[in-house]
Amino acid sequence: MFDNFNTILTAKRYSDSTVTTYIGLLVSYQNYLGDSRPLDRLDPSYLITTLRDFILKKEYTFNTQKQLISAVSLYYKEALRQEIDLSTLRPRSPQRVLPDILSTYEVKNILDHTINLKHKAALTTIYALGLRVGELVDLRLAAIDKKRNTITIKAAKGKKDRQLPFPESLKPLLRAYYQEYKPTDYLFEGQSKPQYTAASLRSVFRASCKKAQIQKKVTLHSLRHAYATHLMDSGTDLRMIQELLGHSDIKTTMVYTHVTTRSMQQVKSPLDFL
Repeated sequence: MFDNFNTILTAKRYSDSTVTTYIGLLVSYQNYLGDSRPLDRLDPSYLITTLRDFILKKEYTFNTQKQLISAVSLYYKEALRQEIDLSTLRPRSPQRVLPDILSTYEVKNILDHTINLKHKAALTTIYALGLRVGELVDLRLAAIDKKRNTITIKAAKGKKDRQLPFPESLKPLLRAYYQEYKPTDYLFEGQSKPQYTAASLRSVFRASCKKAQIQKKVTLHSLRHAYATHLMDSGTDLRMIQELLGHSDIKTTMVYTHVTTRSMQQVKSPLDFL
């Protein structure tokens, strides 16, 4: 049912992970509606009612609810050529909570407790380049330019490509991984699929955190947070970090100014003045 929409998203250069997420959410919603109520034939008021009930039943997180609303809106706009107002279903932005940041010691501990070579290479690449999980699973071998020493992240979030430096410290691990697993297209391929899945990587990260006895509330995305914060701790310019992360708005990057320890460590206590 959503094959045409899949084609449209691919032609518009949405990332593979975004296409998979949007189609998956639409399929889940259609299964909830049933075969007798196809999504492309719903009355707008009925659509809003059932979509609201579906969201409440699923107890979706803030981000997943946003993705579902975006997927339905985009489906109507691009595939059905209809504009539909779903603003009443868009979730209110949650209060911003500063993320728990892994220290360099904790990151090393997590990677050291990741024994499988493919798993270690994948987690290390996320941290070394500051990638989103979707960018990692979408990363192709062709994106690595050994001569220019760069890695190109294609059609990243915000639909902007960006080039990243290829760290020397990452090369030996990726070389060992490549020689053992011999990927042909995507850098990290699944056992029965062209790409390794984000869900599998998240499971790997949780297992490594447990082995490393990490007490902080962290997710796989925390490796990207750690990358940005550790760069800021080392004195890297905020604008450079914005470019490396692929943020379109500097305000998004500025959250890391609240969690970096560099400025705080330079502040003296009044006790020091006595």
